[in-house]
Amino acid sequence: MIELDILQRPVLLDGGMGRELRFRGVETPGTLWSALALTTAPEVVRQIHVDYIHAGADIITVNSYGIIRGALAREKMEDQYAPLNRVAGRLAVEAREIAGQDVVIAGSLPPLRGSFRPDRVGRIGEIEPLYREQAELLAPFVDLFICETMSTAAEAFAAARAACTTGKPVWVAWTLDEFQPKTLRSGETLSQASALLTELPVSGLLINCCPPERVTEAMPTLSKTGFKYVGGYANTFQHIPEDWELDGEKKSDGFLDLRNDLDPGSYAVHVADWLAEGATVVGGCCGTRPAHIKQIGTMMQRMNVKD
Repeated sequence: MIELDILQRPVLLDGGMGRELRFRGVETPGTLWSALALTTAPEVVRQIHVDYIHAGADIITVNSYGIIRGALAREKMEDQYAPLNRVAGRLAVEAREIAGQDVVIAGSLPPLRGSFRPDRVGRIGEIEPLYREQAELLAPFVDLFICETMSTAAEAFAAARAACTTGKPVWVAWTLDEFQPKTLRSGETLSQASALLTELPVSGLLINCCPPERVTEAMPTLSKTGFKYVGGYANTFQHIPEDWELDGEKKSDGFLDLRNDLDPGSYAVHVADWLAEGATVVGGCCGTRPAHIKQIGTMMQRMNVKD
């Protein structure tokens, strides 16, 4: 495993998994989304990890975002919760071995009651034990945790505090409102959300799964926090409706339309803006592919940022 602390350049994350599975012909229904692929197409999940490594990613993220007890229970698969987390972890480890490159493996801790739904997060006391359970299952396979797509300050705090109990490094990634700069989907400011984490040993603050323009606007605030690891990984979605759901409680295939102006080259232009504002971690979220990550790496080389 590479040591991120000794890299003399920004860290390159991988790109999306759920949409990439769909691009490759794998069925990912709204209820279970990318988690179903762990049983129906594990070889594709593993190959996607390998492809991101070959594209230049320093960090690959375990395909655990869709492993949620509530969603599994609705499909009468709750008994598969622990096995699926272990499979997801093993596939990432196997991909690193196959690629033969030293990369960091990140465990994904996702929203538990639907992405982009701050109204459903629940109380810290309710969700923190669930995050601790998933973190403990993933810990043997991962080098760090990323609490992803957090839409409220409390949600991020609960996930981060649970992950910190493993002794692994922990990063937090918030998703921002699509129209209000530097504002979580809950309406809380980025500064308010950051302040709630000061008592925890969190080592990275990121923005993810929102338009790249929102990441650009947030970077000056993140840079001023003093954290070594700050940055973002945006999605390529068009507008996300406020009542959109991925967890199967409403009819949805879980796949939003993509923007036509965020091909790898265009996306990398946004990433260049993040780097100019002090980002030390960059990558891609939903809708980005290995080609996006490769383009970012090439761009960083041209900027004399990457060795």
